[in-house]
Amino acid sequence: MLNLALTAIVGLFFALGLRRPFVWVLAYLYIDILSPQKIAWGFLSVIPISLIAFILAFAGWALLDDKRDSRFTLRQGLIGVLLVYCGLTTLGADFPVNAAEKWAWVWKALVFALFLPLTLRTRLRIEAAALVMTLAAAAMIIDGGIKTLAGGGGYGTLRVLVNDNSGLSEGSTLSTVAIAIIPLIWWLVRHGTIIPRSSLSVLFGVALTFSCLLIPVGTQTRTGLICIALVGLLTLRSVKRRLLYVTGAAVALLVAIPLLPASYTQRMSTIEDHRSDQSASTRVEVWKWTLDYVRDHPFGGGFDAYRGNSIRVETRKELSAGDNNVAVEVGQTFDKARAYHSAYFEMLGEQGWPGLILWLWLQLLGLWQMERIRARWKKRSGPGQEWQAPLANALQQAQFVYLFGALFVGIAFQPFMFMLIGIQCGLWTYLRRVDTPSRPPVRRGPLVMRTGTA
Repeated sequence: MLNLALTAIVGLFFALGLRRPFVWVLAYLYIDILSPQKIAWGFLSVIPISLIAFILAFAGWALLDDKRDSRFTLRQGLIGVLLVYCGLTTLGADFPVNAAEKWAWVWKALVFALFLPLTLRTRLRIEAAALVMTLAAAAMIIDGGIKTLAGGGGYGTLRVLVNDNSGLSEGSTLSTVAIAIIPLIWWLVRHGTIIPRSSLSVLFGVALTFSCLLIPVGTQTRTGLICIALVGLLTLRSVKRRLLYVTGAAVALLVAIPLLPASYTQRMSTIEDHRSDQSASTRVEVWKWTLDYVRDHPFGGGFDAYRGNSIRVETRKELSAGDNNVAVEVGQTFDKARAYHSAYFEMLGEQGWPGLILWLWLQLLGLWQMERIRARWKKRSGPGQEWQAPLANALQQAQFVYLFGALFVGIAFQPFMFMLIGIQCGLWTYLRRVDTPSRPPVRRGPLVMRTGTA
């Protein structure tokens, strides 16, 4: 039944694109996020639907779409420069075979993020892209939430839709994305026109938000807990009744803590001291190795350069010694080829200082642009002028959560987040175009010739 439903949805996307080529852009968003070809076991699993949607999206825009309102922004230029730079580092990578494997999907994520804003020339298109991205991610999040409630969670063991632990299915990545889209969920509930606000849509928003909050519990990732705290703090900026909000959040936290699994609370306790957990200790040592590596390789080592590391990890474990005494057991292990577990160190180790600067410039410029939109539109209340500032705020909060979660997860090139960057660029260019007052025609008076007298 699931196989038939996925096949029907993909087929409907492709068919509707024949009448409205922009639907092929939405098809690629849906396919690249959800990966129905991995979930299905029939027709979809043997057809390269992702490649087909990718080609159709570009061809539909180039051949059939109206391009008069398409604009190219500085951030798209930065994505283009980053794309070229990553291609060059791939040619001289320390591990060329592994680098080529990562490059095979990174270039598509960057090219599509560069291309997406060119198609988002109306509010309807911007909303449609945000809606499809949210619902595609929601399919995975709802599945993970149900399994968590059923007791199927655990660190590295929660499987959503497919038995895969890579990409968006990886626990820390899914936790970061799940929390990041919560502001976007509520923008769609409050300001959506494709699915107008109703009691049913509000109920779905509440249920989906609850599922998003369950994902860090089911995956037992410390990153997810930190992201929840961050989005709670960011929401204070825009909520109207702050005291009521803080009180409700505190009550919900007090109610939730006793219901959390013991394994989850035990793992979260390692946030206080990274040396008590080997995984956290390993990350710190890898980060130290990366800083040493770029001293000799300032332009990075290409994708998967971490495979050259060799580290020594020291851990400490508190043991009860009786009579209220605590003994500390110190141990050490040796490891190699450990991943960065941080997008920042991932960029630094793989692309060097130029790549990290480009990536940070791209991210910080997005935060600034969304702040500019929010400041410019937040006090407007005219017809059709109440959705712009909240959307900029939601996209900014999502990016803040991503950048914070990326401190501990190697998701520098996560396609979902580059799609959000594409929506940011599209919103920026659209609002600059519609909010630019047209210049009144210059009135020219009759030409008067003045002549002097001798």
